Amino acid sequence: MRGLFMCLLGLLAALPRAGQSADLSVFAAASLKTVLEEVAADWFAETGHTALVVPAGSAALARQIQSGAPADIFVSANLDWMDVLEADGLLQPGSRRDLAGNRLVVAAHGDVEPWSALGDRLADTRIATALVDAVPAGIYARAALQHYGLWASLERQVVQTDNVRAALALVALGEAPLGIVYATDAEAEPRVSIAYAFPDTAHPRIVYPAAVLADSEAPQAVAFLEYLGAARATFARHGFTAP
Repeated sequence: MRGLFMCLLGLLAALPRAGQSADLSVFAAASLKTVLEEVAADWFAETGHTALVVPAGSAALARQIQSGAPADIFVSANLDWMDVLEADGLLQPGSRRDLAGNRLVVAAHGDVEPWSALGDRLADTRIATALVDAVPAGIYARAALQHYGLWASLERQVVQTDNVRAALALVALGEAPLGIVYATDAEAEPRVSIAYAFPDTAHPRIVYPAAVLADSEAPQAVAFLEYLGAARATFARHGFTAP
């Protein structure tokens, strides 16, 4: 029995860790988790190379990169955080490109009829968003409410979360009746419905820029970024718009 136990320990020790097994790591906005994992799987099937997708809020990921976290590619949910890293000299020159766009919506728990206008439907109810001062989805949400002159009256009702997927989870679980999230996330969650779609003019343009990081030593990083840029059909199938 002891010999079997030691043998199992040896086998476990020989298994590569998640961060070591991938040929490269991709720090990506939380809203891209599903589509990027699909693209990474397709890339592996075609090339045999692996890409580990690390999803989180764009702000948190950018700050980790600034602190020296090892990553090869960064995909942000807005231009601002990519601009910050570029200004810091943390991007590989010439590698930056826009991958996709998105839409901003009000998601409601359960099945609801779509609204033709906001009106006073957001009054007296909790509204889940990502962090409005740092995370792109939250920044877009605040901008949209400001566009309609509603932010001052609704600010105290807003429940802020670390990223847009966490905000959507609150709505899906019924802990917040409403949430302001990306359309792609709302459409993929069966426990919510889209109550209202903000016009593009209500907030800054939603775009996902991507770039290879300056410290990346992965020889496949540029090739995978090009592969992402060519995966327009996959992004479209998940509801993302053209950049």
